[in-house]
Amino acid sequence: MVMFDMPLSELREYRPDRVEPSDFDEFWARTLAEARRHDIAAEFVAADSGLRTVDVFDVRFAGWNGERVAAWLLMPRRVDGPVPAVVEYVGYGSGRSLAHQRLFMSAAGFAHLVMDSRGQGSAWRPGVTPDPEPAPQTGQYPGFMTRGIDDPERYYYRRIMTDAARAVEAVRAHPGVDAQRVAVYGRSQGGGLALAAGALVPDVAAIVADVPFLCHYRRATEITDKTPYAEIAQYLKARRTDVERVFRTLSYFDGVNFAARATAPGQFGVGLMDDVCPPSTVFAAYNHYAGPKDICVWPYNGHEGGEVFQESDTLRFLNETLAPR
Repeated sequence: MVMFDMPLSELREYRPDRVEPSDFDEFWARTLAEARRHDIAAEFVAADSGLRTVDVFDVRFAGWNGERVAAWLLMPRRVDGPVPAVVEYVGYGSGRSLAHQRLFMSAAGFAHLVMDSRGQGSAWRPGVTPDPEPAPQTGQYPGFMTRGIDDPERYYYRRIMTDAARAVEAVRAHPGVDAQRVAVYGRSQGGGLALAAGALVPDVAAIVADVPFLCHYRRATEITDKTPYAEIAQYLKARRTDVERVFRTLSYFDGVNFAARATAPGQFGVGLMDDVCPPSTVFAAYNHYAGPKDICVWPYNGHEGGEVFQESDTLRFLNETLAPR
């Protein structure tokens, strides 16, 4: 790997013009209002995980169109009073997997909800939430990036970003959770979903977006040939006349536009050799971020970012932002 993107000095100043549709806020207000017509109806069923220091619940809640979305909730045992919570969104192709793989946050004393990604969970960690498509598709490149990309109303990420926002409402429904101290967290796709959820649910307490995906799409497709952004480029390779239509759809789901609306304390992570989520796409979101913020820069790392070092920084950040006030 090499540092193929801008020098760090330029990245810190990189604040491209935001490209967003005039009805961005109306689109998302309507989308969430439609979803909230369905009661969140969060169900927490005790699961026999074999773990002794946490209680594990198999969760279902109403996401997009009232469709049931799965999650795990891990609650630390022997903790007094309602506890702060962290809602985690997982990486591209992954599902919620098994509960015992997700012990970091609950070991730190947080309630930890891990949302399943609808239709995903067959690439490297399993998932159980289906994605019933709401309308016939005009064709897509294999993967999720171009599913319904001809129309923002039918685009895949409209559904999963709605699920992400409703996951915050679901964890707040648990009586052991302090509803005023809920953070959203993720890396890669999960980081992009955290930015979306943090903007769509503006009273979250903190946002952690580590090496976030789903940001500054057009530049990403122009400077990297790695998937998942390459799925968009491959789609447009065949659909030569659809370029502007596709990027208009993507503008409704761009982390740069969500970042400009997010006001909670935010922590980002970036690897300067990341050819999956290029550094300039991360800094584009970071530099537009509207709330107090910090970014962990890992000069000689790719998409793995800071890994355990980033986790240590994240834990310090969450302990500070989720502390009782």
